Amino acid sequence: MNRIDKKFEELRKQGKKALITFITAGDPDIETTYDIVLALEEAGADIIELGIPYSDPLADGPTIQASSQRALRNGVKIPDIMKLVGKIRIKSDIPLVYLVYYNSMFKYGIQKFLEESKKSGVDGLIIPDLPLEERKDILEEADKYGIHLIPLVAPTSKERIKAITENGKGFVYCVTLTGVTGARENIETDLEEYMNTVSSYTNMPKALGFGISTPEMAKKLKDLSDGIIVGSALVERIAKGYNKSEMLQEVKNFVSSLKEVL
Repeated sequence: MNRIDKKFEELRKQGKKALITFITAGDPDIETTYDIVLALEEAGADIIELGIPYSDPLADGPTIQASSQRALRNGVKIPDIMKLVGKIRIKSDIPLVYLVYYNSMFKYGIQKFLEESKKSGVDGLIIPDLPLEERKDILEEADKYGIHLIPLVAPTSKERIKAITENGKGFVYCVTLTGVTGARENIETDLEEYMNTVSSYTNMPKALGFGISTPEMAKKLKDLSDGIIVGSALVERIAKGYNKSEMLQEVKNFVSSLKEVL
């Protein structure tokens, strides 16, 4: 059984919600990313998304774009991230998901990317710019390797939600708002209606992401979904320029406070 499915099943039995955290691989550097992943798990993260740095991340706001730029300036490449995952797997069995832009995969070679992802220990993929028309081929290939292709829906998806979630696996990434990623103080979308619409098309676990920046927001939204995704608010803390041990402590404190309400 895929680690993602196992984790959601385990949490459901415990009556808890998943805390899914996002960081950019290679920000501030690849060695620190390794330490951050272990710190996130220790603090209570259930699933970790590793963003593969990309020069034109269309779905991301300034915070994650800047983290991508820092990682690229450090010369971080896909093989380094594959090695990083292999190293994490020696220590940890936490579900790991790549957030990767389609162009990066395409240039690297889709087959090669999936083969190496499987070998290193990746459980799922989120491809924010994957056209629905291209999805079938990637889905079939990912299935061969036991890697879940996680569907991403937005409030504007409406009648396309059925087609987007069809044959998707792991969980549905439900974007809370229109626009790009980034910590927000509040979310204007009628999330109850939106989540009811998503639920009418699929029984897969659903996780809310984009804009969730505090334990208060996570607490308010948790009853609408099976999980909460936090990225920009975490990336901001990594970028603040603490020394390494202070940063890791700050990350752990923040993640513990989120997990506590879920």
